[in-house]
Amino acid sequence: MRRWRIIALVIGILALATAVVGWSLWRKTFGPGPGFAQPERVLLIPSGADLETVVDSLNAGSMIADEQAFRLLAKRKKYADHVRSGRYLIPSGISLNELINKLRSGEQDPVRITFTNIRTLPELAGRLDKYLEVDSTALLVAMRDPATMDRLGFTGTTMISLFIPNTYEVWWNEAPADLLSRMAREYSRFWSEERRAKAAASGLALTEVSTLASIVQAETAKRDEAPRIAGVYLNRLRIGMPLQADPTLKFALGLDSVNRVLDADKRVDSPYNTYTHTGLPPGPINMPEPVYLDAVLDAAKHDYLYFCARETLDGYSNFATTYEQHLVNARRYQKALNARGILR
Repeated sequence: MRRWRIIALVIGILALATAVVGWSLWRKTFGPGPGFAQPERVLLIPSGADLETVVDSLNAGSMIADEQAFRLLAKRKKYADHVRSGRYLIPSGISLNELINKLRSGEQDPVRITFTNIRTLPELAGRLDKYLEVDSTALLVAMRDPATMDRLGFTGTTMISLFIPNTYEVWWNEAPADLLSRMAREYSRFWSEERRAKAAASGLALTEVSTLASIVQAETAKRDEAPRIAGVYLNRLRIGMPLQADPTLKFALGLDSVNRVLDADKRVDSPYNTYTHTGLPPGPINMPEPVYLDAVLDAAKHDYLYFCARETLDGYSNFATTYEQHLVNARRYQKALNARGILR
């Protein structure tokens, strides 16, 4: 009898130990992971990464508490054969099973990219570099690829028109070609039939609308005044008068937007010199925001041919129909600049 009691006790102890081990394994696999009270974290898996890279990244981000348990489960699920690059949001307390299932499926989470206040394609590539896996050099090469520009209907001077400033959700590991295709779809979506009809009515091609909008955007930060300024430039275009837009000179000379344009600057030899060349310059001088594109499409109807910053330096302009009145306005503005010591 005593022997059977001993056997029963041993069996009980083994059963309890098995249950404890089983519970521990179950909890490690299906129970909450580390950092249950922490906010979700971001795991970036580069293109071409293997299991070791993933494990290193998980450990670096304190996203797993038991590396061995992760490796055992990854082996059971054959995750090493299904490592997929991308950006993954890892919720707090996610179980190992849920974690591996998410990574194995390749169901990554998009990244939000925002670009605005951009002047050139290199600047845009540098901005996107901060959001995406691809580096700015590869992005710029793709943006300037002649075949791509031709396929999308742009040239080297108008390619920046493709990008409509906004916030977009894209994949972190998106290839440059795929990103450009996405931007082309967004471009087509922005240029609705209604906007295309307005452009046609103004006598401008879409890239010309972008070019004029970029000038208007550089001229004023006052969005409510943008349609009136656009109207001035359209009036000049209709009568063959040079645009005489200072922002195009600054673009040609590489000057900052706050620099004061001097008479000597107006002699620069550049197709962007709208004092010596009539019509629009070869392309946009920045990436115009939608509000300025619409300002050109919905330009104010008036007889103004001139405008000049107000002497109050509040960002608004004085408008004139005659050159004589414009000179009066200009002298007031110059006097205000001189009084503040703004020489260049």
